[in-house]
Amino acid sequence: MWIIPFSRSGLLLCFVAVTLAGTWAAHRAERLLGAKDPGAIVIDEVAGMTLTVLPFPPTVAVLAVGLVLFRIFDITKPFPARASQRVAGGLGVMVDDLIAALYALAVIAIGRATLAWP
Repeated sequence: MWIIPFSRSGLLLCFVAVTLAGTWAAHRAERLLGAKDPGAIVIDEVAGMTLTVLPFPPTVAVLAVGLVLFRIFDITKPFPARASQRVAGGLGVMVDDLIAALYALAVIAIGRATLAWP
């Protein structure tokens, strides 16, 4: 995201495309691999990381903090992320990462507002 100079609308379009295509692909991959949310599916992390930094300038600091926060929330799965994994198919694969991304986005937004972080 830092190397490719997306405009804000371009990044939003990328997020929507990755989320929609990823939901479809994850659904198919689960069927083909015969497992619920197999580790081979990583498109959900791409969508989640994109959502995490979507409203912010794509600086190295924002991307680094966003990645760390997103991974923390993706691993710990605070409510309702863990419960959302019960959703079947590709939507179930994607939604817990999108919830984790919203938590990370909120922490960055709060940090930027209270710390006057660029």
